Amino acid sequence: MLASEEFLRVQDEELQTQLAAKGVVEIAGQAGNDGDVMPGHDRASLCEWQGDITRLKVDAIVNAANSQMLGCFVPLHRCIDNAIHSAAGVQLRLACAEMMHGTDEPTGSARITPGFNLPAKYVIHTVGPIVTAPLPLRQQETQLASCYTSCLNLAHKYGLGSVAFCSISTGEFRFPNDLACEIAISSVRSWMVSHPDSSVKAVIFNTFKDIDHELYQNALSSSSPIRSGI
Repeated sequence: MLASEEFLRVQDEELQTQLAAKGVVEIAGQAGNDGDVMPGHDRASLCEWQGDITRLKVDAIVNAANSQMLGCFVPLHRCIDNAIHSAAGVQLRLACAEMMHGTDEPTGSARITPGFNLPAKYVIHTVGPIVTAPLPLRQQETQLASCYTSCLNLAHKYGLGSVAFCSISTGEFRFPNDLACEIAISSVRSWMVSHPDSSVKAVIFNTFKDIDHELYQNALSSSSPIRSGI
């Protein structure tokens, strides 16, 4: 069922009010910076930022979606999927429903939609592996790496310059945080090296929990080709 124009008007006004209260975070050097600012980026640079991903004004943020790609179905659930859909508005769920036509998305692949009420222009939705054993299988490690490369392939296809990744498959999907961090950074770095002429010039690893913040800070600061921190 489509939402009425009146509903969308009231919803959009409320979401924009909430966004103004939270504040928009931008990359330094972008035109019109009037909120919090992340450091500027050189060509093909990586950094980490801890905070609410729905505040980031980048070309695309990455959503850790379920296979239906319709958003979380648990009201007020504290997952990244719910946070992004709630901030973007009902238009995002409607766009996903139209895009998916009732099908399931394979693990490791990605789709793209507009960002609607988010400061990000687009949302790239990717389905990460769900770990049920004490440790992930080798196949699941490969699938997680594929999430990052699939998202970057889409970003390049759409000519996007900046992408912010959440910590895919950690949390509700129970992928170990340290291994997920290692796979994320190595996958992105390898993709950047193999795509020197890509439109993607800045990748932000968005963290929310302190454990991920520390892992990415340490991993990025120990690698000379990439930049650390905020």
